[in-house]
Amino acid sequence: MMQFIHKYGSPRYYYQWSKGWQKWLSIITVVLLVIGLYQGFFVAPPDYQQGESYRIIFIHVPAAWMSMFVYMVMAFAGIMALVWRIKVAEIVVGECAILGASFTAMALITGMLWGKPMWGTYWVWDARLTSELVLLFLYFGVIALHGAFDDPRTGAKAASILAIVGVINIPIIKYSVEWWNTLHQPATVAKFDKPSMHISMLIPLLIMAVAFKTYFLSLLFMRSRSEVLAREKNASWVKEILKEQS
Repeated sequence: MMQFIHKYGSPRYYYQWSKGWQKWLSIITVVLLVIGLYQGFFVAPPDYQQGESYRIIFIHVPAAWMSMFVYMVMAFAGIMALVWRIKVAEIVVGECAILGASFTAMALITGMLWGKPMWGTYWVWDARLTSELVLLFLYFGVIALHGAFDDPRTGAKAASILAIVGVINIPIIKYSVEWWNTLHQPATVAKFDKPSMHISMLIPLLIMAVAFKTYFLSLLFMRSRSEVLAREKNASWVKEILKEQS
């Protein structure tokens, strides 16, 4: 198992096998986004309480889910970077921080736009909103630490430690609406009995959720492959690739 991880986590093999995945994930993302956006904005009926304004859910909810999902990926990569010192894992930590911060910012902005007609204000110090804002600051901290040192590996180590420690905020975000009295609505999809959403709304939401995940993975592969080339520019296999491309 460890031999497998070290082999396919090495910069050379990672660059090779991730190329095909990046291509297909990009295609799948485009297809799912077209279907999901069309179903969500043109096919799904208006909400009986919120009217047309609820449609921002098809962007807000997947972005909020991704803000937590990407953090868990980043923390796992941080463990691999610290324990097994895998170079690609160190790169993934930095790239996840940038992408995760983008998803978190998207979730906060769309949540504010949604909150204005629902709550009468763009922002309240609600437990869910506040913990999501803390998540954004954690991403910013990882980004700052990752680039704060002349040695990239030293920066990756410091960033990995912060990423792992910050995992404690994820269950706080997830269960904040259950632990505290908040304005944010409770879970409507991930419930033990059955979702509270009508199937005509649930299907496009789930399609958009998958689209956001494939979009993240395609971007992660693209950005990390570029960073691998930059860090390994003096390696013979990189010189061969650049020679073929020129």
